[in-house]
Amino acid sequence: MSSKDWLEKDFYSELGVPKSASTDDIKKAYRKLARELHPDRNPGNREAETRFKSVSEAYDVLSDDRKRREYDEMRALFGSGAFRRNFRSGGTPGAGGGIPFDLSDLFGSGTPGGAGTGGSDRRFGGAGFSDLFSSIFSGGGPRRGGGPVRGRDVETEVMLEFAQAVQGTTMPLTLRAPGVCDTCHGTGAKPGTQPRMCPECRGSGLVTRNQGAFSLAEPCRACQGAGTIVDEKCPECRGTGGVTKTRTLTVRIPPGVSDGQRIRLAGRGEPGERGGVAGDLYVLVRVRPDGLFGRTGDDLTLTIPVTFAEAVQGVDLRVPTLDGAVTVRVPPGTPSGRTLRVRGRGVPRRDGTAGDLRVIVEVTVPESLSEGARKALDEFALAAPPAPREHIEAVLRRMSSSKGSAR
Repeated sequence: MSSKDWLEKDFYSELGVPKSASTDDIKKAYRKLARELHPDRNPGNREAETRFKSVSEAYDVLSDDRKRREYDEMRALFGSGAFRRNFRSGGTPGAGGGIPFDLSDLFGSGTPGGAGTGGSDRRFGGAGFSDLFSSIFSGGGPRRGGGPVRGRDVETEVMLEFAQAVQGTTMPLTLRAPGVCDTCHGTGAKPGTQPRMCPECRGSGLVTRNQGAFSLAEPCRACQGAGTIVDEKCPECRGTGGVTKTRTLTVRIPPGVSDGQRIRLAGRGEPGERGGVAGDLYVLVRVRPDGLFGRTGDDLTLTIPVTFAEAVQGVDLRVPTLDGAVTVRVPPGTPSGRTLRVRGRGVPRRDGTAGDLRVIVEVTVPESLSEGARKALDEFALAAPPAPREHIEAVLRRMSSSKGSAR
């Protein structure tokens, strides 16, 4: 998610909570919306799918204290619109033949920090607010202009079968996203020609204007912040240096991923501009429920029915696992609902260990009996000890006695 997204999206509104909402309130709101909008409950509903992605994106930021604090600070700083300029709308797009200036260029040239990125703990490409103000209000500081620009991050979604999510899988992903033009190799110029340095900004992409007590560095309007001007545009990309491409990536999904998890693939997003590094690819994982197995954390769950006789006398049962089968011993006198644990046959963990398989015993009650079975059951009822209901019968006797005294 880019810094520009943080400015333009109201995550509190997405979740329907006030800005003062507690972490618990945010979590409750997200769970409610996630249940309502989940793709499994809304098959084929693109609107619900889009809302589900927006809600998940908002929760990812607001559920993290550090991200939420940075988001609130950024929104407070730029919310008034004092520093937000629609650079893309100024002038005729592509008039100078360069690549239009993007607001995200204000936020540093490094890889944005964030959840799972392993980058800096501070937004704005690792720069603080002081560096940000220095870039905006002074002629010094880092200048993006005609320098390298990091590519945008890309997000896609995959649907996995339950076993694939637990065991891991390798799968192809087909993406349509902007890429470098193969005809001009990203320069935007017609083959055989080269862009020339912008005479207005002298290749920096920025011009400095005096604004009272301080100077404001802003993108050059002549070259749209690219630092160069293309006189003869590439016929393929029309001077932009990029075209929409279809590409197929082979992605390794690690074992143990869960529904809603995002996997970051560094450098697999959109290519950078003017020699900049590529962005990252985020893969949002969706997992189809399994008809037999369930999952609780790193443990798998399996409900196995047994007869009354098996529960009373005990039985050895052969039960399936995701990678084979195991024999489970049901001890004599096992009540319905008891959980039997099979160690190490659950979800693989990063450290090489695995969770457990929890086998839940469910004693079945037949709806009808044969004459022989009914006769045998009557004999059993006469020979078996009564159910331990003495405490309940004692309460009923006291209640009956109290009613008699009231009369």
